[in-house]
Amino acid sequence: MILACQNINKAFGTNVILKDASFHIEEKEKAAIVGINGAGKSTLLKIIMKQIPADSGEVILAKDRTIGYLAQHEAVSSGNSIYEELLEVKQDIFELERHIRTLELQMKSQSGGELEQTLELYNRLNTEFEQKNGYACKSEIVGVLKGLGFTEDEFSKQVDTLSGGQKTRVALGKLLLAKPDLILLDEPTNHLDMQSIAWLENFLINYSGAVIIVAHDRYFLNRVVSKVIEIDHAKATTFLGNYSAYSEKKAQLRDSQLKAWMNQQREIKHQQEVIDKLKSFNREKSIKRAESREKMLEKMEVLDRPDTEVQELKLSLEPRFPSGNDVLRVEGLAKSFGDHTLFTDLDFEIKRGERVALIGNNGTGKTTILKIINELLAADAGSFTLGSKVCIGYYDQEHHVLHMEKTLFEEISDDYPTLTNTEIRNVLAAFLFTGDDVFKRISDLSGGERGRVSLAKLMLSEANFLILDEPTNHLDILSKEILEQARALAADIAEKSITVSIKVGEGGKTFGSVSSKEIAEAAKAQINLELDKKKIQLPSPIRTLGVTMVPIKLHPKVTAELKVHVKEA
Repeated sequence: MILACQNINKAFGTNVILKDASFHIEEKEKAAIVGINGAGKSTLLKIIMKQIPADSGEVILAKDRTIGYLAQHEAVSSGNSIYEELLEVKQDIFELERHIRTLELQMKSQSGGELEQTLELYNRLNTEFEQKNGYACKSEIVGVLKGLGFTEDEFSKQVDTLSGGQKTRVALGKLLLAKPDLILLDEPTNHLDMQSIAWLENFLINYSGAVIIVAHDRYFLNRVVSKVIEIDHAKATTFLGNYSAYSEKKAQLRDSQLKAWMNQQREIKHQQEVIDKLKSFNREKSIKRAESREKMLEKMEVLDRPDTEVQELKLSLEPRFPSGNDVLRVEGLAKSFGDHTLFTDLDFEIKRGERVALIGNNGTGKTTILKIINELLAADAGSFTLGSKVCIGYYDQEHHVLHMEKTLFEEISDDYPTLTNTEIRNVLAAFLFTGDDVFKRISDLSGGERGRVSLAKLMLSEANFLILDEPTNHLDILSKEILEQARALAADIAEKSITVSIKVGEGGKTFGSVSSKEIAEAAKAQINLELDKKKIQLPSPIRTLGVTMVPIKLHPKVTAELKVHVKEA
């Protein structure tokens, strides 16, 4: 066993974060700590690292073992280049190599016993150098840097000029090269591209030490970990297996706890009925028996009712109105920073209803493209054109759209002044901010909590063109699944809000055309559309020539508006 946490307790004011949390980590074990945003995962890591004190309890690290930690927002600051920063981790090896080279020079001018002594020291240091993998040291550094998404052209970049995400990757690289006996990683995949995540998976799977990971990437956890420590309602529970195994066992445990609670409640009710009946006899013997049963009930350890309702986001992304069919056209877009060219001659189009993924390695300009479209950054060349009635909703991965000095309540009320206090509280409650939580400052929130506030503002915008930059960073696994469903529904609405053109012909006959077979089916029941006969029975609201909006049910919670153009032949 390399680490043991025993009866850890931690509270911030009246908010209990950890209550008698206990678990242990074995040598070479890979474990995950999971729980919803704000459950106390990062707090637990900081307690293990002694960055914050526990109210009570004990953290025990095995003797002569080393530990390393990567925080969510790890900043490195120095005058070094990226490569030089990682070289510092291996300074003991380079110092050893310099000592060996010095001995080689000395031996050229020595002889006899002095030479034998120097040779003995030389052999001993050479053995140590080989054991520390000194000959492959520099290639190991290059491998880690490339694995984390840095190109050789970037090795000479100054650390102080890097973005927050790049600095975190540098800090991760230094930690992996240091090879402590136990690594603690808090959201290590947040600033990595898909290729780098795959590299990190393989690195950790084959790592010779133990690893504790806080992450909300269920696929990453499935590949890497063999133990899951869940923090739920301040309690820590350990499950063996990967994340999928944990999910299954968690559901089984919840069912068994509910059954045990229901059985106990039935038993308590039965005993109380027996006690009441015995007392009703009003005999000394019966009263004594009733008192005996009452004492038995008092000694019973009453189970708490298990929480069967999982708190989850209530996220609904519905546009205020549909856009035109052409949403975005980008032509000849180019952007460089100094001598570093991100992209040139970039052309693409987005149509209504399309779901588009912008992928690429770190540093290729994905976020830059989104900032240009949102007019937060100017392009060097080229242009972009938004379609008719396009309303953008932008989710910024670094949450620059949030104001750190404001409270949650102020953040919503200042941007949406027409909302009442009750409406603002209801919106925040839908994103799991209740009671006095609404008066927390944005600066005091965790990364996941800030992400939820940004999503709340995105929902209120009622935009019909969503631009999401790393929307799942920091979100817990359940919230990610809800966001996936909401995005699918939003795209579904966009696809099904189309225009039907109706042409009135001679003799009162009508002819129609519909651009989507699926919509034709949805519309048929509403306006008696008969495609085969090319004849349309106009609904009663349409009495004169012009434009009318006809509501059509597309989903139990969604009503789209079908725009009907009517004109003379």
